Amino acid sequence: HVDGVDEIEILVIDDGSTDRTIAVAREHGVTHFVHHTRNMGLARSFRDGVDYAMAHGADIVVNTDGDNQYPQDRIGDLVQPIIAGTADIVIADRQTHTIGHFSPFKKLMQRFGSHIVNRAASTELPDAASGFRAYSHGALIRLNVVTQFSYCMETIIQAGNKRLRIVSIPVVTNAKTRESRLFKNVFHHMAKSGSAIIRSYLMFKPYVIFATLAIAFGLLAAIPFVRFAVQWLTGGDTSGNVQSLIFGSIMTVAALLSLALGVLSDLQRTNRVLIEDQLERIKELQYPRTAAWSPSLTSAAASDDRLRQNNASVAAAADGLPPRPVTATAARPPHPED
Repeated sequence: HVDGVDEIEILVIDDGSTDRTIAVAREHGVTHFVHHTRNMGLARSFRDGVDYAMAHGADIVVNTDGDNQYPQDRIGDLVQPIIAGTADIVIADRQTHTIGHFSPFKKLMQRFGSHIVNRAASTELPDAASGFRAYSHGALIRLNVVTQFSYCMETIIQAGNKRLRIVSIPVVTNAKTRESRLFKNVFHHMAKSGSAIIRSYLMFKPYVIFATLAIAFGLLAAIPFVRFAVQWLTGGDTSGNVQSLIFGSIMTVAALLSLALGVLSDLQRTNRVLIEDQLERIKELQYPRTAAWSPSLTSAAASDDRLRQNNASVAAAADGLPPRPVTATAARPPHPED
């Protein structure tokens, strides 16, 4: 039972598992499944799970991992800010500095990674890598997962740049039962996460990256040219500066190319914004809200008056009671290649 929620549905995402995941879930009464015949990866599993949940009328989607890392009894606390209308996304803070099986290096990298994500998303989240999250219907309408590895970093950067409200609540994780199957080691995880962060940031602020590169190359180009100009104006010997001039010319070309790429990428960003606006409208029609209740969102997706009301919500409103949302809990089970 979760206060403020009429109905809870459990969805199990089977990402090509070879064990008895589905059978065990059925034995425990689960009726909703997303099944991949082969391992498709975390991001694809999350995206397919969200599509399934929203197609079946979920107003809130809670994502948790199948390795029992997260305390499922805190799901109620996770969704309360969304029900209260004070948040669009709620992320559990694992308080990584207190996790015993995390090495000092891993704890340091967790803090560093969260700092980088916060800078890219203009947020202040203590644990950006946490997968224990709750999303409102309106937030999922606006988010588009395109990465192939992990959605965790990408969704935060998207949500931050789209001005969605993200809050964090502290939780205590359960004891470790096995090694992670998502990545080989911490360096593999850092490389994959770093790539996802850079790609996501480039989607929203490509001009920052390319303008920085253009300035850096321009400064490197100026050094040999200034040196040559000073020697030429003072009547010094400039015959030995050919290599410097070649280097300066190369840096000048690199600066101009970076500037051109910055302009083109910014124009491409404009196209992305227009395409996402159309995609949001399509999602609103494809996944209409099934309850009259809705948290206040700054996006047009949250205030669209085309959203439908279900019978339970209408009856509740007729009785003078505030209608309550439906929530779906999506669980991602472990599998050998995860």
